[in-house]
Amino acid sequence: MAIEEDVIVVGGGVAGTVAALSAAETGASVRLITHKKSTLRHASGLIDVLGYTPDADGPLADPFEGLDSLPEEHPYRVVGEDAIREGLATFDDIVGDEYHGEHTDANALVPTHGGAVKPTARYPKAAAAGVASDDRDMLLVGFASMTDFEASLAADHLDAAGVPFEARGVTIEFPKRFRADAKVTRFAKALDTDEDVGGRGTREALAAAVEPHLDGAARVGFPSLLGDDHRHEVRADLEAYLGAEVFEVPMGPPSLPGLRLEDLLFDALDEAGVGISSGNKAVGYETDDGEVSAVIVDRKGREIPYHADAFVLATGGLVGKGIDSSREGVREPLFDCYIPHPDDRYDWFVEDAFGDHPFTSFGVVPDDRLRPTRADGHAEFENLFAAGGVVGGANVAAEKSASGVSLATGVVAGRAAGDSI
Repeated sequence: MAIEEDVIVVGGGVAGTVAALSAAETGASVRLITHKKSTLRHASGLIDVLGYTPDADGPLADPFEGLDSLPEEHPYRVVGEDAIREGLATFDDIVGDEYHGEHTDANALVPTHGGAVKPTARYPKAAAAGVASDDRDMLLVGFASMTDFEASLAADHLDAAGVPFEARGVTIEFPKRFRADAKVTRFAKALDTDEDVGGRGTREALAAAVEPHLDGAARVGFPSLLGDDHRHEVRADLEAYLGAEVFEVPMGPPSLPGLRLEDLLFDALDEAGVGISSGNKAVGYETDDGEVSAVIVDRKGREIPYHADAFVLATGGLVGKGIDSSREGVREPLFDCYIPHPDDRYDWFVEDAFGDHPFTSFGVVPDDRLRPTRADGHAEFENLFAAGGVVGGANVAAEKSASGVSLATGVVAGRAAGDSI
């Protein structure tokens, strides 16, 4: 049976899901196509809007006060401040009380697993007790079998950053033994189900191992593995046993906070009636009278057209493979949209490893409706819109703006697609 929707969104990250929800709010029928697992499982789960200016000034106390410092081609300058606020409001509706930060424009400073403090606009409830503006002393707890988080080193880095509290770190054995390459989800499951450890639950056993190291600390931070389905119950039990507030420190991949956020986003898609086609790659497109008429999906060797009146490209940037690079150049692989870049590959980089590398801003050039444009400035297709990391003009890693760009462009592109039919 032919697949026909009003709007098709390609990409299952923050930008794609928000674009799909915004398109659905216009009354359009919407389908989201996603190929691989979302890059959210590699993300911290934090929602950054703008932490630093292009000149590396920061961390910014108020991300909106830094908008004027951004170049004209930056996605924020294209969609405007109202779109950023709309994106945050949409995010707040999706996540409800699972996230904090909606009460203020100000950035929170959230400790990371490396001991840095990251300016962020929204952060999981599980990380709330760890914000660096809180002056209560902190104990960080690492596990000997998890080398990704060196608690003492992270505490030293926080002290060096000048935080207004004493941070200490300790490494202990997790009360249950797992194989050496056990995933973070295995630790979370043991706490979720409170597996038996010598006649008591894992939560109580963990608290007992930490308690001798408390030394008056008012809050205790663990790697982000404190349960999944029962994460609030796990933290509450640990707090009761320890007599201190408990929080999670965002970790690298695989990221449990990222997986939790992915669940919240896809639950919202289900509630909005958005169709989801996952596991098959979009490999091409068809046109009719100068407009995109279908996206071609490779379903086990069969090329299936997914027809729609409007499309949103939200396949990500270089990391997400929404933009591809090779010796021959830089390209957008699905619709072959124009990506401006120097012909000489050596001009994609600068000598300073931490410098402002041109490749970080590669992406499609949108018009004011977020339609990718050709080299002559005209839209590639009247009914194709773009959102998220595939949109060029921003060094989101240096600015700490990736999630904010995804939210703002997702809202605008999705609504534009829905309104265009």
